[in-house]
Amino acid sequence: MSNSFIPYSRQSINKDDINSVVEVLKSDFLTQGPIIERFETAITQVVNCKYSVAVNSGTSALHISCIALGLTTGDYLWTSPITFVASANCGLYCGAKVDFVDIDPKTGLMCPEKLREKLESANASGTLPKIVIPVHLAGTSCDMPKIHELSEQYGFKIIEDASHAIGGSCHNYQTGSCNYSDITIFSLHPVKIITSGEGGIASTNTQELAEKMRCLRSHGIIKDSRFFRTSNQGQWCYEQQYLGYNYRMCDILAALGLSQLNRLKIIIKKRKEIINMYKTRLSCLPLSLLEVPDYVESSHHLAIIRLNIKDAEFHRYIFNSLRAQNIGVQVHYTPVHLQPYFRDLGFSNNDFPESEAYSKNAISLPIYPSLSSEEFNRVIEQLEILLC
Repeated sequence: MSNSFIPYSRQSINKDDINSVVEVLKSDFLTQGPIIERFETAITQVVNCKYSVAVNSGTSALHISCIALGLTTGDYLWTSPITFVASANCGLYCGAKVDFVDIDPKTGLMCPEKLREKLESANASGTLPKIVIPVHLAGTSCDMPKIHELSEQYGFKIIEDASHAIGGSCHNYQTGSCNYSDITIFSLHPVKIITSGEGGIASTNTQELAEKMRCLRSHGIIKDSRFFRTSNQGQWCYEQQYLGYNYRMCDILAALGLSQLNRLKIIIKKRKEIINMYKTRLSCLPLSLLEVPDYVESSHHLAIIRLNIKDAEFHRYIFNSLRAQNIGVQVHYTPVHLQPYFRDLGFSNNDFPESEAYSKNAISLPIYPSLSSEEFNRVIEQLEILLC
């Protein structure tokens, strides 16, 4: 049996993807051309939103979303500790203070009841958040109706971090439809559900937010003279009206993303099949897969197990043993508040106990459309050797 390396995830590229990129390379526009708008239009149709804005990364999408919603110095942004650091860093980029809401241990998702308790306390102390960013870990949506209800009560804005979750749904609403949020962001990194190489999307139903984000992704520049603040300028003129960034997605990347989007349902179907196989084959081992609530259709970006033994040394032993067998497991994630940078901001151990317990027994197993039966069986066999 081959002992080649099995990553936890990887891109799936076919001939259509390659041909789409080559077509752009042969065209007149490598960037700021027509493919960007075509990709954005296709995204709006898939996630059922009114507007989408393509950028060069999910992190960029988070950043300009925060700016568009007015986050600034002195404001508060809350997110989950179990996420990639970008979900928190986007608030720091804006000068805001960042805090966290602990998770539901069964799902790994932001717990609405813990959010409610924290909001009650913050309301009393005058430190309510301006923005809350629920993170749809592993492709599974948070309980957005409950979080949205709290936003109406306490007045905060919502950005859904759906970096893992394109193609999923919550209460029959497509993730990205923004039925329960102001903005949703997706990542198009190669390990995600679909990829543009590097890239991100922000979706919204608010025209003003979409226009602001489009401006921010391109240096804060306005080129349409109808919206100039100074009249009687030449046709060559443009105006910088905001402090923006070079966060544009180029047409090469958009072409790849557009091609991948065409087989989104096929990709998610295959991922669901792999998850179901894991459920069957792992059912007798002392571990559990993260739960997916009945009201959610997950896109299954990650296959996260939690070992029944909550012991950091045992967790490290299982992880290292799998890696030693060329099985590229990963931990998603070390709690953000325990990263050295955030410790320097004042966070410490025991601040968010469920998230810290999660990080001591969670392991992401390989899942991607091209995962072969041989590779899958290798993963199962090694887990059986280690845990039986």
